Amino acid sequence: MITYQNKQLLLDGQPVLILSGEIHYFRVPRDAWQARLDRLRQVGCNTVSSYIPWLCHEPVQGRIDLTGHSRPELDLAAFIDLCQANGLWFIARPGPFVMAEMKNEGLPWWLYTAFPEIIPVGWDGQPATTRTVDYLAPRFLAAVDRWYAAVMPLLASRLQPRGGNVIGVQLDNEMGMLSWCSNTPDLTDQLLDDCVAWLKSRHEPSALRTRYPFSLDIPLRYRTALRSPQDSWEIRWWRDLGHYMRQRHARYADHLRLEAERHGIQAVPLFINIHGTGGGRGFTYPVGISQLYETYTASATYLAGTDYYLGNLTHDNFQDLYLCNAFTAASQRPDQPLCSLEFECGDGDYGAMQGNRLDPQALELKLRMSLAQGHRLINFYLFSGGYNYLVEPAPGDGDDRIAITGECHGVAAPVKADGSLSHVFAWMVRAVNEAARQAAEWATSREEWDDIRVGFIPDYYMTEFCHPASTRLRRLIDNLQANRAYGVWESPLRALLLAGYRYGALDIQNTPPEQWGDGVLVLPSARYMDADLQDKLAQWLEAGGRLLLYGEVPLYDLEAQPCERLARCLGAVPLEARHSGEGVYLSLIRVGWAKPGATVRTHFAQCFVGETLKPLLRLHDTGAIAAFETTAGSGRATVVATAYPCDVAFFRMAMERLGVSPVLRHDCTEGGIFLTTTVNAAGHRHLHLLNLDSFDKSFRVWWHETLLRDGAAFHLAARGSLSFALTVGIDTGQ
Repeated sequence: MITYQNKQLLLDGQPVLILSGEIHYFRVPRDAWQARLDRLRQVGCNTVSSYIPWLCHEPVQGRIDLTGHSRPELDLAAFIDLCQANGLWFIARPGPFVMAEMKNEGLPWWLYTAFPEIIPVGWDGQPATTRTVDYLAPRFLAAVDRWYAAVMPLLASRLQPRGGNVIGVQLDNEMGMLSWCSNTPDLTDQLLDDCVAWLKSRHEPSALRTRYPFSLDIPLRYRTALRSPQDSWEIRWWRDLGHYMRQRHARYADHLRLEAERHGIQAVPLFINIHGTGGGRGFTYPVGISQLYETYTASATYLAGTDYYLGNLTHDNFQDLYLCNAFTAASQRPDQPLCSLEFECGDGDYGAMQGNRLDPQALELKLRMSLAQGHRLINFYLFSGGYNYLVEPAPGDGDDRIAITGECHGVAAPVKADGSLSHVFAWMVRAVNEAARQAAEWATSREEWDDIRVGFIPDYYMTEFCHPASTRLRRLIDNLQANRAYGVWESPLRALLLAGYRYGALDIQNTPPEQWGDGVLVLPSARYMDADLQDKLAQWLEAGGRLLLYGEVPLYDLEAQPCERLARCLGAVPLEARHSGEGVYLSLIRVGWAKPGATVRTHFAQCFVGETLKPLLRLHDTGAIAAFETTAGSGRATVVATAYPCDVAFFRMAMERLGVSPVLRHDCTEGGIFLTTTVNAAGHRHLHLLNLDSFDKSFRVWWHETLLRDGAAFHLAARGSLSFALTVGIDTGQ
């Protein structure tokens, strides 16, 4: 039986670390299956994961092949059984959507012609630009039910609790991602009718009449209006649509769950995958959390699985991975462990252009950080390349193959389509085998934090849709995007990690203030924030809370109505915000404890006056306050309402003045060191160190006030990492 408890993944009651590799059986010649599994075992994995593409197994409506009678590579049971014969667990990913660069994202062609009403229309009634569908369209669900009726019994008979090796089943893949990436909400007639019924259950009739200046009782009228929203009410529609889509995704997943359970899928986790990283950064990953957090928390049988494509882990983006892990953990049920269903492991040259080649140590650095933060399952994607075969009947689309990547797929994988090895394979063998050797430790340890949490506001990331002609909503979304990530991730949140601080995240939107604890809250803040959340923050501060706010002090609620409740609590009276521009070179003067130091250029400053404000940064030309300390009741706050660089000393001092000093510190003058500690239930503590730069470093480390290794230096090779056992701060050996 596979369960979870206390953020641990349990196999028959025992904590376990799952190290998996993605091998697409349908893309690998059947006579090469064993060779691929041999490579996976060589790496040190104990599990295989694979999509099970509906498009391949039912290319013609009603003709399902799961036994390989049409093509030997489609014998799903044989592949799963071969994995078990090799001592490997199996994670099944049967869709219905699988993505994986498949045409139609893995849905059969016949679905779209047999049931045209499932094809969404978006803004202004225009057709969707992706191959997404209306998830809750009745005839789509009926077709999915027939697919599940075929594939789920095969998986159910091979579940680990029944003596098999299937330890998890993923429901669909990256729900909502296609609509978000194309800015095309699924606005079918059926969806809008359902949404209007939901609106009527959510708002009082009088409130609805205020929110929407047209009849919500005449389908033709509201369908037309909601597809082409007007500026005067679009912000209200944006909020309602985002909240509606969250519960709609949860309803869709619930339908899939019930169908899977009806066909025997019991006592194993059901995975919901979260999308969002891109371009080697994690800035947009929380959009996936926002879309799906009501889904993966809806049932105790669910586990969230992350998609991480961050390229190299460097001084630029290491905090992205750390924050993506922290925000995922903060949005889960308390017991749910971190899992990753797509953990990038290849060489990065996805287009076979002899470019974008990743450092071979990238996997080891990302793996060590994620394990330290509590991952219990990691699926390396894509472990093995393969071939996209020709479809029968041919779709006549130019190449007639199952996927969009040509004949070869997974050209960046450690194991190539022909079985040859990428330059990253040997490094993967080292990194994964090392993790496997320490599996008992990783399966139970938890990261230790300083008395800091980063505030996470899911609605700040509910920005997947915006009508192309919008003006007011576009301004609001642009402001949220500017303040929720980017500068705040790369300035205070990066600086605190480089200063030795370790922190988690806290969903302050959905957690009452009495559960926020008494530590320092680091809050990325935009010009817009819900009135209720502003009230919560004000009450928490006045009761003794400690706040480091970076970005802007909110002056409006999330429907763009004036709301200065938090500003009043801080004693901050807003002046006109300033921007650099043509002939305007804003500069900041350090004052108070921030002196001495050179003036600092900035591109933006929100300015304030107030009797209780103790300035830290002023504008050079006007002297207006752009950063300050203040008190509120018995609480204290430091506000940096300007674009300010990653000044490690500044943010460490700000945190220390709020009462938190780092337990860990080092004396590496070049910086670029990430360090954290983990501890297990037995009290065994490990120090983990990463060198984020491409040159060697030597430095000393303190735990509290104890100098480790009797003052002997740690030596980290370029882009190297170490784990180090500690007992009450004393080194006991590596």
